[in-house]
Amino acid sequence: MVRFTDVIRAGGDARKRGTDMRLRELAAGIAAGAVLAGGTVLGAAAPAQAYDPDPTVADYHPATTYCPCSGGDLADPFDGTYFAYDAGNSMAYKTELYKGDWFVGKVEFHPLGEELWVYDTRNDGDTIYVELGYYAGTVYHRLARISPNGTDAVVDKKIWNGQDIPEDAQVEVKVYDDDGYSDWITESTWARA
Repeated sequence: MVRFTDVIRAGGDARKRGTDMRLRELAAGIAAGAVLAGGTVLGAAAPAQAYDPDPTVADYHPATTYCPCSGGDLADPFDGTYFAYDAGNSMAYKTELYKGDWFVGKVEFHPLGEELWVYDTRNDGDTIYVELGYYAGTVYHRLARISPNGTDAVVDKKIWNGQDIPEDAQVEVKVYDDDGYSDWITESTWARA
């Protein structure tokens, strides 16, 4: 014969065993999560640091009907800048980026060939991100988002050649400090294909 107190005692013991089991499972889960989180933090590379404040900018917009152009304001310590002759209303664009006395990057739009040249000129754990587009009337057409590959080289350079810009279109070049293209540094809408 089973007594009522035996049932209560057995139920109480079963509940206690279930609670102990759940506590052990919870502790094991927390320990495993801590190990995984610690490994993720230790194994993850730190993101590139954004320039703060943003680099100082110097912009140039030579009309390529008067080119070839180089030297003077277009000179720089890396490969200089040379814009070729391009007939019509074409307007080249160059921006230089400085952090203090350091030349950290430059961006060039070359109307002849419709090329965008983007340079990272300092190994500082950061780079620049550039968006290129043009306007057809009031409609903006984004063509490319590019940045130089980060290497140990003194200068990292990437050239985009799309040949997709209609002649005499207003070209927009936007320069950012992050790969999400949200930390704006400068832009130009003066360039023309």
